[in-house]
Amino acid sequence: MGHIDVVSDRTFEEPVLVEGLPGIGLVGKIVADHLVDALDMELYATVYCEALPAAAAYTGGDRAVTTPLRLYAAPEADLLVLQSDVPVSPDAAEEFGGCIEGWFREESVTPLYIAGMRRDQAGRGGGAAAGDDAGGSTLRGLAVGEGAALLDGIDVPVPEAAGLISGPTGALLAHAMASDLPAVGIVVDVDPRFPDPAAARVVLESVVEPLTGVDVDVDALEAQAERIRRAKEQLAVQMREEDDSVSQAQRLRMYQ
Repeated sequence: MGHIDVVSDRTFEEPVLVEGLPGIGLVGKIVADHLVDALDMELYATVYCEALPAAAAYTGGDRAVTTPLRLYAAPEADLLVLQSDVPVSPDAAEEFGGCIEGWFREESVTPLYIAGMRRDQAGRGGGAAAGDDAGGSTLRGLAVGEGAALLDGIDVPVPEAAGLISGPTGALLAHAMASDLPAVGIVVDVDPRFPDPAAARVVLESVVEPLTGVDVDVDALEAQAERIRRAKEQLAVQMREEDDSVSQAQRLRMYQ
């Protein structure tokens, strides 16, 4: 059974946790990594989970090693970020959900789960135009339980067509339903071939900022889009090779 090791004295009041597990388009990971860097977030907890790959992560300029799955806290906002340096299987995600369920309840945490939908699958019926940018990154908002209240105050449309979220993000949403925990799910159109910083910018501007009140420099994200694509291309290739187990949303058609 996994557990988290809290290394900070930081306290919260009903925080939002942004999930950054690698998935199609790496949109969740790009959002999470950018938040940690742009807001100078501090390490809040390390995550231990038997189902995760046995690996040690490290950063430039520091000799210390840490777990590849970590929680970071914003210095002046009720915001947490789950950052991952490795792909996470649905089974590992479900185990992770179980090990932090008690902490979620104690701290009144509402997770924000992010799933990419292949832009070539999204079509015109996947969602309304709110949040659409030049690249076609349409947003759709989903919720479990009281998580719906968080979406009511921001301009994120409901899905206009049936769909399914699979992979670790789908497993975490399923765990929230089974455990009666509030949760928010965001589905955003992405380019499945490459890391998609443009889609991450839409999520930051249209969801994370209005939901948490933080002010994030998204212009830097767009300006560094090519560098981000190059840096994360190897992980994106791995995501494509493990297509059946990565987080992604897809439309359900009435007739196959």
